[in-house]
Amino acid sequence: MIAEQFQRSEMVLGSAAMERMRTMRVIIFGIGGVGSWCAESLVRSGFYNLTLVDYDEVCASNINRQAPALHSTLGMKKTTALAARLRDINPDAEIMERCETFTPENSDSFELNTYDVIIDAIDSVHNKIHLIREACKTDAFFMSSMGAARKMEASMVAVAPFWKVKNCLFARRLRKLMRKTGVPQRDFLCVYSMEQNDEAHELQIVDNAQKRVNGSLMHITAIFGLYIAGEVLKQLRVKN
Repeated sequence: MIAEQFQRSEMVLGSAAMERMRTMRVIIFGIGGVGSWCAESLVRSGFYNLTLVDYDEVCASNINRQAPALHSTLGMKKTTALAARLRDINPDAEIMERCETFTPENSDSFELNTYDVIIDAIDSVHNKIHLIREACKTDAFFMSSMGAARKMEASMVAVAPFWKVKNCLFARRLRKLMRKTGVPQRDFLCVYSMEQNDEAHELQIVDNAQKRVNGSLMHITAIFGLYIAGEVLKQLRVKN
């Protein structure tokens, strides 16, 4: 019998999909403004088994857009803060934490071929390209997030196969690098924004380290994450 908290999900997805969600394994790389909301949506919908991958700690600048970022969680590992939140949503969920960065050097340890769903929400171009290549070698449903920074128009967010993404400078940069070093074995879906926001502040100097970062807003990063979760759920309905 389906738990009461998932009854509304079952009305849309059907009982077969709900049963599959109990056993499917999902891994999310990057649980910031995009990945954290994707993870929460999946657990609220009925997924039980998630692996969260992120090396970072919660800081004050995360509060404007990331699900686990609260004043009460400042200084905590993001994986720990989000895992606690997800377990509070579903105490029966199995949430695995990997507080580390995915790199070419440690990628084999993640055993990507054991997952049903692989989600890329990381920023590092070098590591992102390696993850894309490795994920595309598996049979898992794989989806990647392009750049959500410096965006404001929710209506400009879209989903498309990677090689058909338009008006996204980040995707264009990735494609250029991949053509030089070899393209993935298969195409995959991406969430991206077509918005060209020339009025946004391109760079911001943070602290004395002179770290350069782009601004971003929750309503955009969350939409990115929810779009990914929606595509994962679509896959369940297709296979019913």
